[in-house]
Amino acid sequence: MVNDNQHCLASIRSNYGKFSDKEKAIADFILENPQKIIHHTINQVSEKLGIAESTVFRFCQRIGFKGFQAMKISLAAEIVTPIKDIHEKINEEDSIGTVTEKVFRSNVKTIEDTLHIQDGMMIEEAVEAILRANKVQFFGNGGSALVALDAYHKFIRSGIDVSANLDSHMQIMSASQMTSDDLAVLISHSGSTKDLLDILQVLQENEVEIIAITNFAKSPLTKEADISLYTVAEETDFRSEALSSRIAQLSIIDALYTNVMIANNESGQEALQKMRKSISLKRL
Repeated sequence: MVNDNQHCLASIRSNYGKFSDKEKAIADFILENPQKIIHHTINQVSEKLGIAESTVFRFCQRIGFKGFQAMKISLAAEIVTPIKDIHEKINEEDSIGTVTEKVFRSNVKTIEDTLHIQDGMMIEEAVEAILRANKVQFFGNGGSALVALDAYHKFIRSGIDVSANLDSHMQIMSASQMTSDDLAVLISHSGSTKDLLDILQVLQENEVEIIAITNFAKSPLTKEADISLYTVAEETDFRSEALSSRIAQLSIIDALYTNVMIANNESGQEALQKMRKSISLKRL
């Protein structure tokens, strides 16, 4: 069930890949016309899309609402009421302290929204995929490449065979050597970056299992990934969605790493202790 603080649009995006064709038609209509939907009746939506009212009603329940009216109320609050305490616009005349507070609040909201749309089953499947993989490689471009590198920095402590590379040529070469026993984690805010989609194609040819971490449910990446984990991010005048989503991507990686370490228990702790011992050599 949708949390009172969860956004209707975010819930639709996060579940999009699981919808039937008719449900996708309803989802597309809401995503493309949120302002119009709040003034429509369920009968009007049904007639416009040529879909039964009962299907529209069940769609609202599937994304976590009691019915069409409850969904409209949530949607109206989301698109009409400005969330001043969180997404208040940064102004040029704001003091350094004010800008800092707004940035922090925006990051907190991004993490909270991302948490609310997480599918527990998908997280569980992702953890299991990591645990059974012979080798795990993290891929990303631009800002997402840094998240992939952070994931490598964390998971190398687990004793699992992991890798990541910042160079796109090295990434696709590495992908070409992966097998069906391996796992690839593709990180992309848009899910439509050409370099990453090229890597996706190579991975599919090798029948590699794929986890996607992305902000958009309707993307080439999520259509092809075996497991998709979603982030939610808002764009402001001074900061793009992609920058904000990095915080959410890192949080998902942290959640996966922690769950993997708990599942590995003794072997994970042994690997961690070896890592700590080796790092101690770097300290005076």
